[in-house]
Amino acid sequence: MEPETLVHRLQKHYAFSQANDASLLRLAEMGTPLNAAPRQKIADPHEHTEYLYLLLEGNAEIHDADQELTLRLQADSLTGYGTRSSLHGTAWTTTGISSTIWLKWSSKEIDLLCQTEPAMGFYLSHRKPEAIEAPPIGTRQATSNWLSAPVRTLLRSGEAICIQQEASVRDAAILMSERQVSAVLILDQSRLLGIVTDKDLRNRVVSTGLNIQSPVSAIATLQPRTLSAGDKGFDAIMLMAQQHIHHIPILEEGLPIGVLCANDLSEQRQASAIFLVKNIQKQSTTEGLCQVVSEVGRLQLTLALQGASALIIGKMVTAITDALTKRLLTLAHTKFGPAPIPYLWVAAGSQAREEQSAKTDQDNCMILDDAYSASEHGAYFEQFSRWVCDGLDACGYIHCPGEMMAMTAQWRQPLKQWRAYFERWIRTPDPKALMLTCVFFDMRAIEGDFTLLQSLRAAVLEATRKNSLFLAHMVGIALKHQPPLGLFGQLTFSRNQENLRKIDLKHGGTVPIIDLARIYALAGGSHAVNTDERLIHASEGGEISEDKTRDLREALELIAGMRIDHQTRQVSAGLRPDNYLEINELSHLERSFLKEAFGVVKGLQSVLEQRYGGRN
Repeated sequence: MEPETLVHRLQKHYAFSQANDASLLRLAEMGTPLNAAPRQKIADPHEHTEYLYLLLEGNAEIHDADQELTLRLQADSLTGYGTRSSLHGTAWTTTGISSTIWLKWSSKEIDLLCQTEPAMGFYLSHRKPEAIEAPPIGTRQATSNWLSAPVRTLLRSGEAICIQQEASVRDAAILMSERQVSAVLILDQSRLLGIVTDKDLRNRVVSTGLNIQSPVSAIATLQPRTLSAGDKGFDAIMLMAQQHIHHIPILEEGLPIGVLCANDLSEQRQASAIFLVKNIQKQSTTEGLCQVVSEVGRLQLTLALQGASALIIGKMVTAITDALTKRLLTLAHTKFGPAPIPYLWVAAGSQAREEQSAKTDQDNCMILDDAYSASEHGAYFEQFSRWVCDGLDACGYIHCPGEMMAMTAQWRQPLKQWRAYFERWIRTPDPKALMLTCVFFDMRAIEGDFTLLQSLRAAVLEATRKNSLFLAHMVGIALKHQPPLGLFGQLTFSRNQENLRKIDLKHGGTVPIIDLARIYALAGGSHAVNTDERLIHASEGGEISEDKTRDLREALELIAGMRIDHQTRQVSAGLRPDNYLEINELSHLERSFLKEAFGVVKGLQSVLEQRYGGRN
């Protein structure tokens, strides 16, 4: 196969698609072709750790030393160095099923390319398994992480490269070439008007044959999304991932001081969220999406190992789920056609709160326009929603055990029915109604007509704000989730026979705080959904004092951080992650921190019980 043909093939592969053309050509030229007959052994355990293999044609399988675990490989599959098969710690052997054609690289060749192509390094981890070690519990240092650094410190260029709106396209291209930048800012005097990138020059000038003497403002992205110089690196990553952009103008006192590019962040492994989202957008099949999303676990592990905060990890992992959901919705429209009436796809639960982990089920629903007619539109939305939910399930976001999904007819209703749901739940707060309120009050718009949720949320908050009877019932439900503290302040343990001498960090730790924040939001009329943001709004609205807010936010970060560290240690040891922390994993100092955090939660639960007289 000619190098140019291989480059074209590699450009479509999830692990190599982010590399530039020069790197791909180098990769194609370095690869050693390998032709194999049916049932011929391709790689023994030693070769698995020293070489990376790309299957170009045919079918193969890898199996462990005992022949007990066998995995099938199809065209474009990777195995060997840097892949999961090399990191698993098992002696794998790869054998062709049919006649196969491979491309083979040495570990040294892959390491060199990963140094210059960070996105490739994300998918092909060249860290040895023994080098992966979870941080001790309680040692998270989010404040020292670059994600917390002001974006002004992340700018590579010392100044903003700008041009006035009257300049021509040719002038902009010359300036970008001279200054060796991939973007230039368009100004109206000193005010930022827009941005032009090298992609704009390709797509809006070269490919369309536009006259290069045209005003540069004609090809600019006007009113681009911006960040202030004091915003954090995390804000940049999230904006790029959520808005599918790679250049962000940075402003200080309203004036541009530079452009932050995805390449500026590419040396940081946390930036791999951007690459994951970009690859999700390229996929045209559920199978392709599954392959990309399978890397979310590695992203979470990397973030945890580098000490990112629980808040940041939750938001980044959720950004991937959002991107996956949007892509599935786009593919569903391609399959079933445009929606006959306006609708909104809504995330619920942890996705809505932006607090997801890599392994979770799905909670979602649909709000349909009130023009909905079951006879005219029902069949379309039934097959549409089922296809999206099944796609999420295939990608690892399993169907909700309680069937709280858009594919369930009850949770795929017009706006007027959703209003009726909440009115009934608030008017008659029996246990089931309160449970449903907890689930569906945590809602966030993903794709569609956002005004549908805005209208619903406004009506719900109007009905719950200062509704002391309803809030008392909500407090009663919240009090069922108690922190694991005994009468004299000692830590108590799960009564589950399988988890004796263990602390439930979810239902006894993070869930009580989530419940408190939800009640504050209902009482104060806050539109926030994320737990940390709800606590901030509660403080600003007077629902809770500033010092208690700080204590509760710190307690949430400590408990959630311990949960992430615990799960990271389990994953590193090849175990299935859970929420149960053994007391022996904690030092005496860490136990005292955890007791104090639980005490904060328990104290604020008592305050709400006294205020509203929590009812069961």
